Amino acid sequence: MPTLIVFALVGLAAQLVDGALGMAYGVTSTSLLVFAGINPATASASVHLAEVGTTLASGASHWRFGNVDWKLVLKLGVPGAVGAFLGATLLSALSTENAAPYMSGILLALGVYVLLRFSVRPPKVATARTSPHGATFLSPLGLVAGFVDASGGGGWGPVSTPALLSAGRTAPRTIVGSVSASEFLVALAASVGFLIGLGHEVLDPSTVGGLLIGGVLAAPLAAWLVTRVPAPVLGSAVGGIIILTNARTLLRAADAGTAVTASVYVVIVALWALAIGAAVTRLRRSRAEGAAAPTGDGRKVAVAGD
Repeated sequence: MPTLIVFALVGLAAQLVDGALGMAYGVTSTSLLVFAGINPATASASVHLAEVGTTLASGASHWRFGNVDWKLVLKLGVPGAVGAFLGATLLSALSTENAAPYMSGILLALGVYVLLRFSVRPPKVATARTSPHGATFLSPLGLVAGFVDASGGGGWGPVSTPALLSAGRTAPRTIVGSVSASEFLVALAASVGFLIGLGHEVLDPSTVGGLLIGGVLAAPLAAWLVTRVPAPVLGSAVGGIIILTNARTLLRAADAGTAVTASVYVVIVALWALAIGAAVTRLRRSRAEGAAAPTGDGRKVAVAGD
């Protein structure tokens, strides 16, 4: 029971992040599991098995609210499933000693990406409810995102969602909804790959069940959180946590001394604080500009949330 509760808390924390940012469930939960000493391949397999349930529920919810472009789901999700199966097969074949730094390196890079995305360069905004992108763009994106997601323990959202948002040609709600729906295919394919490569006996029901229970319980709380904490600030905070947890694994793998480890941590924390400060400054500036923007009749309007 204590083990189930611990992993439920991990799933709850990861779902809070994912529900508020539209990404990073896998990156957050896998980072926390590896930090807790779980085998990298087992951690990624457990997360993806739990995601089969959470992504199905998430995709259904987005479909109900009209946020899903099914052509985008298929063009992105099917290649993503192929990439996820290949990534799971690769990670399953690596030894624990080789897999830990490999996975942590990918997760750290994704943490840097999440940190910079929300603190420095917010995505463009469009209004189209269907994606104009064809298979030439979506298939390679899905293949790479799926491979990174399975082999690195997460990355489907951090890789595919920003790429589509940055193109500025589809409404954010459609992108988030379609990426969430297509993630079910990715999670299912990765789970099959891990079960073939690892066997079901290495998977702990407490880990998978805890992640799933925590994720389901966190869904309504995440919906509330996104209305209270600005995404740039939360994204910057989460990105720093991901970087710190995976830097620890990489430093241990490199047998870094105490002085080197302490120096790296100081640099990371300093840059993390600067990124959060930049996110807060950008948020205040945008709110001030919005509050000062005149309406059609010359009056000023207030920004929602001020």
